[in-house]
Amino acid sequence: MTDDLAAIDETTVETTVQTTAETTVQTTAETTVETTVEAEAPPSPPVRKARTISLSESCFADFAIPAPVLRGLDALGFTYCTPIQAKTLPHSLQGQDIAGQAQTGTGKTAAFLVTIFKELLETERSHPTAPRAVIVAPTRELALQIASDAADVGKFCHFQTVAVFGGVDWERQAKQLEGKVDLLVGTPGRMMDYMRRKMVDLRHVQVAVLDEADRMFDMGFVDDVRFILGHCSQDRQTLLFSATLGYEVMHLAKRHTRDVVEIRVDPDHVAAESVEQELWHVRERDKLPFLLWLLEDAAPKRCLVFVNTKKAGEWLDFKLYHNGWEAQLMSGDVAQKKRMKIVDDFRKGSVEVLVATDVAARGLHVDDVELVVNFDLPGDPEDYVHRIGRTGRAGQLGRAVSLADESLVENLPAIERYLGTKIASQVATSEQMLADLGPSFGATMRAQRSTGAKKDRPPPRRRR
Repeated sequence: MTDDLAAIDETTVETTVQTTAETTVQTTAETTVETTVEAEAPPSPPVRKARTISLSESCFADFAIPAPVLRGLDALGFTYCTPIQAKTLPHSLQGQDIAGQAQTGTGKTAAFLVTIFKELLETERSHPTAPRAVIVAPTRELALQIASDAADVGKFCHFQTVAVFGGVDWERQAKQLEGKVDLLVGTPGRMMDYMRRKMVDLRHVQVAVLDEADRMFDMGFVDDVRFILGHCSQDRQTLLFSATLGYEVMHLAKRHTRDVVEIRVDPDHVAAESVEQELWHVRERDKLPFLLWLLEDAAPKRCLVFVNTKKAGEWLDFKLYHNGWEAQLMSGDVAQKKRMKIVDDFRKGSVEVLVATDVAARGLHVDDVELVVNFDLPGDPEDYVHRIGRTGRAGQLGRAVSLADESLVENLPAIERYLGTKIASQVATSEQMLADLGPSFGATMRAQRSTGAKKDRPPPRRRR
């Protein structure tokens, strides 16, 4: 279950962190999600250090939410609302348009899904097959995750959810659109493709949701979003959520909403409070030995390592793999089916370390990432916040470790100004280094190029 749906079931506002159930992304191109699928039993929670976080005093039962939706939330163990849910639901359940600011992992997905299901349960279908609600997401992984969350929250609502996105079988998704669709989730490009071929009719949409609106601008999708919203029913309810509500996002919101209600949550806390941040000063040549020591010391089941470039990612993936770690690289040019397989393996734990660039990791939602490492300090402070937000999700305790070398330490002041605080820092010592036992990356690549063929990846070497 994505951490955006987290509402931790405790009887006090200060509550101990719990672990949400882990959802496995399907590795096939099948994208239809029946909301009647039984939820999996939650795994045993890992042993973690206790930590308390502040939640709202509002319960889902305090709001006028239909019984089938409350049953779905109760089946997930969700009773108390997160702040974004507590502030959004009083307005959205009354049919008001929303522009909400909230970081990923704060529960915004549940806020708009509850709103959608209430509207669909309390109104009649005006068209036999056309979608009644639409959710636009910037990435394929996020679209799949939202569709999966809809199956969990709407377990007792019996609605048909279809997700459409690029990189997989066009015909198969098209066939799914031929039947009745209650909720359509998709990325802008693929959704527009079906619209232009008259295969999707949004004129009967009652609720339209734009998720991660700031990323839509970053990825150049804003014109596509305007096209989609412009073809939706004029009488719809519109919900927009974004990590930031800057000028561009608010301009988009005001053009496509009516009397929009602005909701901002924790504007003074840019980074999640449940993430323990560490900064280690280490020489550039010692970053790999330090990372090898860190991984051995922390022994994470899932670790996400960020680099600034694809080239750096290829080198680090090679080095980690040949030092005994089941590592995979997620870069922007990885084919969609392979991306889905890598993410699925990472969720299941067969991939221990996922090396990724910022572009490749957009929309990546994986529960229980115990450790995030900034192998390269990012130049954009917002990228830093998005990176460390991949751990400590749903209020769980997370750890984010950043390596500051002599060439990238200049990015640190801007990051700390953006955070509004100093990151606790230490200097790495020689005792915190493990020697690189793998072969030379450069020599291996040159040898492969000279043979004219890339060798199959061997099994990883046994760790120390």
